[in-house]
Amino acid sequence: MQSIELVEHAPAARFALPDAVGRALAASEIVDATLDPHIPGHWSLRARSKVGVMTVTTPGGDMSVTVRVAPKVPIVRLFFLLGYSLGPREYWRDGDVGVAEHRDLLPALAHAVERRVDRAVRQGLLQGYRATEESALVVRGRIREAEQIRQRFGAMLPIEVAYDEFTIDIAENRILRAAVERLLRLPGIPRDVRRRLLHQRARLTDVTSLRSGQPIPDWRPTRLNFRYYQALRLARVILDGSSTEHGPGDLRTDGFLFDMNKLFEDFVTTALQESFQDRRGPFGSHTTRLQDPHYLDEAAAIRMKPDFVLYGPDGTPCAVVDAKYKAERPRGYPGADLYQMLAYCTALGLPEGHLVYAKGNAPHTAHQVRHAGIVIHQHALDLNQEPPGLLKDIDKVATQLANTPCG
Repeated sequence: MQSIELVEHAPAARFALPDAVGRALAASEIVDATLDPHIPGHWSLRARSKVGVMTVTTPGGDMSVTVRVAPKVPIVRLFFLLGYSLGPREYWRDGDVGVAEHRDLLPALAHAVERRVDRAVRQGLLQGYRATEESALVVRGRIREAEQIRQRFGAMLPIEVAYDEFTIDIAENRILRAAVERLLRLPGIPRDVRRRLLHQRARLTDVTSLRSGQPIPDWRPTRLNFRYYQALRLARVILDGSSTEHGPGDLRTDGFLFDMNKLFEDFVTTALQESFQDRRGPFGSHTTRLQDPHYLDEAAAIRMKPDFVLYGPDGTPCAVVDAKYKAERPRGYPGADLYQMLAYCTALGLPEGHLVYAKGNAPHTAHQVRHAGIVIHQHALDLNQEPPGLLKDIDKVATQLANTPCG
């Protein structure tokens, strides 16, 4: 098995690859892959914003190539962003999951999932009522009369019944088992973590395993499943980021990939929302909406969804924010982002708009748009700093948003 190591947004590197594998990587849109015109059999690979691991296997399993893309930010900092985005009121710290000992994303994530699953089920598997419909020889619950007539044509037995069963085979446990089994199929899981994952799967052995392609069950937070919250949210990250599909020429691609664009957007919008809802934010009368749909034109034909919109007490828009996980260019921010923010401000009737980047040439700068009376601010966050400093920077942005006149 050939192994390729890349870093997100790092300069391209050249590798010897079969053409079929190179084409599969190019089609995946996970990395930029181009055939080297000067050296036969070599491809130039450059990682984008997705991090994780992907394996490309040729038909019959004759050859496989594993591509690992490492994030630029330290693993500990990435897990802070992830934990805060999934649950700001109960986000985990490194001491809770011990990911600092792992240098790669997938081993760290597998370790965190195992620790969270262990904590969730340590007191025993959660039980709940599950709606069940089946054919039985005795009456249990209620008789499904329409099904009895349609399937049995007047026969007395078996009886079509429906009832609520109190069981461990519920959505919460099915999600945990699916995430554990998914991790066990991925390459690069350390032996000790794999052993502990096998132990968690044994605990969940009486829970139905999700089939490939089957939708992930829904669950609702309640007082009863509170101890499952973090494990379920982290398990969903594993299941949402996993993929198995066929590429060109029946090549098989399989792996787990995590979108840093989405992670940064989720963190910024969640942290801004918390800044207004929490005691850290002095502007509690404001309301916030994430991915709030609006229309650019009067005919409501061009839809737009800003990442974050702040509303005043009377429901009037006060500020709009878009989060962009990409470095500022040496000479300034990409023009397309400015044009997009200008459209948001125009449609919402706002005098100011805010772009928040993961990195930039300065902590803050602003552009006055000619003939429009609109100011577009750019804020740059340093993701390498400690969490308190990062949240403090978010609070500064929130304060500036709140001080903007509404409407």
